[in-house]
Amino acid sequence: MSIADNLLKYKNELSAIDVQLVAVSKTQPVGLIEEAYAAGQRIFGENLVQEMADKYEQLPKDIEWHLIGHLQTNKVKYIAPFVKLIHAVDSLRLLTEINKQALKHNRVIDCLLQIYIADEETKFGLGFDEAIDLLRSETFASLANVRIAGVMGIATNTKNPKQIKAEFYELRTFFKGLKESFFRDADYFREISMGMSDDYKIAIEEGSTMVRIGSSIFGKRNIKPRQEGVNQENK
Repeated sequence: MSIADNLLKYKNELSAIDVQLVAVSKTQPVGLIEEAYAAGQRIFGENLVQEMADKYEQLPKDIEWHLIGHLQTNKVKYIAPFVKLIHAVDSLRLLTEINKQALKHNRVIDCLLQIYIADEETKFGLGFDEAIDLLRSETFASLANVRIAGVMGIATNTKNPKQIKAEFYELRTFFKGLKESFFRDADYFREISMGMSDDYKIAIEEGSTMVRIGSSIFGKRNIKPRQEGVNQENK
């Protein structure tokens, strides 16, 4: 099947349930992204800052670029002028830097708090208590150029659907608690980014509003991505 056919399959499946599709284009050449764009896709996710910045320069400016990989503070300045959503905010220090760079460009940048839900040490993310402490902090209260739009999580890389389901359930439950405690009147706090090519159906059952699909749209990647810190597995 072509990229257009693959996208149509997902759009037909997701549009009826109001779930956004992030086409994960990391390591994919510009030409394939252009194919997806021609088929109507406008939201693309990248793991590496430099790769995303390069593609931004080459591609149409109505694309919504999502940074879905681990973000180092010293890289924020390169994407601050244009990034639409940063999925993987895992520290107050990073959030403070995003705010600093957004202010330079007179922007408010939407962010998701990455919550650690997997039974794997290689995954990044805030613990539940850490996320609550962040939101309660005086520093967070002073940040006017970032907006927390929801949460993101990556499930354990396992073939056990019960474990994946339990981890996604845990994230959705935590999201509801944050909404009630910190964002009750904030319409913008509505995103639960969870689910990739192999587990997106489980994620949707558990309340995902945004799925990150790459290999099932573009095909398997043959290029080994460059290392920019330690990268997450977003497929």
